[in-house]
Amino acid sequence: MIAPADVIVFAALAFIAAFVQTLTGFAFGLLLMAALALIGLMPLPEAAIVVSLLTLANAVMVLAKGWRDIAVKPLLFSLAGALPMVIAGYGLLALLAASSLSVLRLILGVAIIVSSLQLILRPFPLVRLSGGLSFMFFGGLGGLMGGLFSTAGPPLVFQFYRQPLTHPKVRETLVSIFAINSLFRLGLVAVHGDWQSHALLWAAAGLPTVLLSTYLAHRLAPACSVRTLRRGAFVLLVLSGVSLVAPVVLGLWSV
Repeated sequence: MIAPADVIVFAALAFIAAFVQTLTGFAFGLLLMAALALIGLMPLPEAAIVVSLLTLANAVMVLAKGWRDIAVKPLLFSLAGALPMVIAGYGLLALLAASSLSVLRLILGVAIIVSSLQLILRPFPLVRLSGGLSFMFFGGLGGLMGGLFSTAGPPLVFQFYRQPLTHPKVRETLVSIFAINSLFRLGLVAVHGDWQSHALLWAAAGLPTVLLSTYLAHRLAPACSVRTLRRGAFVLLVLSGVSLVAPVVLGLWSV
C-alpha cells in the first residue's frame, strides 16, 4: 500500500515538473524521473511506466484541439526511427534493472545532464525542412531514451525546434510522437507482463496535480521571465544528474 505521505510528495513533484513543462515546453519527464531516482520513491522501471501514463494523458488533452496542426511526414519518419528503438531501450532497461542498478543510474544521470543543455541553448534554425533520414535518426535516439526512461524528448526537441515549421506544428507533432511512443511502451510493458501493481495508483495521484499545474501555469504565469525559469530548471536538472552520477563514479574510483 502506498503511504499518504509518499502520495503527497509525488503529487508535489508532478506539479513542479508539469509547471516547468508548461512554461518552457520541455523537461516534464526528465525532472520527474530525476526526482524519483534521487529520492527512491519507486523503482525506475515503475517510474518510467508512471511517466508514460501521465505523458499520454496530457497528450490526449492537448491533441483534442490541436491535432490538425500535426506535420504528418516528419511525424511518420520520426516514428519509423523511434518505435524499433523503444523496443531496444526497453530491453536495455530490463537488463540493467536486473543486473546493475548503478549503471542504470549512471546512464540516467548522464542523459539528464546532457539533455538539460537544451534549456539554455537554442538550436541553429534551418532554412529547409530536414530529410526523412534525419528525422529517423533523431527519432531513433528519442525512442531509445523513451524505451529506457520514458523521456524521449531531448533529441526530438533539438530536431524539431530548428525546423522551418510554425510553433503549433512543432508542438502538436512532438506531443503526438511522445504519445505514440508512450502508448507503444505501455504495450511492451503489458505484453512482457512487467506491469507494476502501483503504477495506476501513482498515475491517478499525479494526474490531478498535473492538470492543475498546467492550468495555473497558463493563468498565473510567474513574474520572472521564461528564460529565468529555463535557467532554474537547467540548474535543477544538472544538480540532479550530478547527484545520480557522482556516487557511481566515486564508487568505481574507490575500487
